Amino acid sequence: MKIKIGGVPEHFNYPWKLAIQNGSFSNIGLDVEWEDIAGGTGEMNAKLRSGELDIAVVLTEGIITDIINGNPSMIVQKYIKSPLIWGIHTGANSAINSESSFTDVKFAISRPGSGSHLMASVEAKNRGITLKEHQFVEVGNIDGAVKALNNGEADILLWEKFTTKPLVDAKQLKHIGDTVTPWPCFMIAARQELLVKHPNMVWNLLWIIRKISRHFMNDHNAEQIIADNYGLSLLDATTWFNKTEWEQDVFISKKMLHNVVNTLYETGIITQKISADELCWNRMMVY
Repeated sequence: MKIKIGGVPEHFNYPWKLAIQNGSFSNIGLDVEWEDIAGGTGEMNAKLRSGELDIAVVLTEGIITDIINGNPSMIVQKYIKSPLIWGIHTGANSAINSESSFTDVKFAISRPGSGSHLMASVEAKNRGITLKEHQFVEVGNIDGAVKALNNGEADILLWEKFTTKPLVDAKQLKHIGDTVTPWPCFMIAARQELLVKHPNMVWNLLWIIRKISRHFMNDHNAEQIIADNYGLSLLDATTWFNKTEWEQDVFISKKMLHNVVNTLYETGIITQKISADELCWNRMMVY
């Protein structure tokens, strides 16, 4: 059976590629095709809606927002249980040198509903600022963001800190601060149609990715592998690896999900709330 899975082209998703390379999925009769989604959460949500993806590894706040807005998918498991460290960036020669400068600036976002969009809104709200629609500049991906920040189309970008580190080192971006999501950063989501037709297949796939990611977390060469595959120095790869933990069980906290929903609602990103049970596959252990 062929399954199409998508995720950002970042270090978090190396276990999926490892599982495909070593035949872990094919051993149970699954032909898993992985797609790097440079457009991030917004693009993945669109592809889940259209059926171009069966499963996506997507930012927690992004998939919750899109499920509430009608995405026919469900959260099937936490993937990364640690929070995401968002780097706050400007163009290389920008006069902005402090992350406190959130007033009257434009934010580069990959697309509406993306993590870069949602977290800019959340971070601004935490500072007592409500961003207006004209303050968001859609750039598509990180290459578009670098271009927009350096030609004056946009002023600030929020993006995963270690993904952008090589660009900062190359002086294509300037790093001016960090912010951290107060919840686990990545969830695995699947289309409801797949869950209805092939629940056992999904369950087995999740078991495999937990197993592969567990082995990777204990691999003595993991930091070097990440450095070699994602253009990071060994020091940066080690720093990132030590802050990252892949989920190893099927439990998910209602309290955590309610915190995300409430934050999105208070920020004005969503206009209605739904329960944790409406967000999650009924095979999950929600407590």
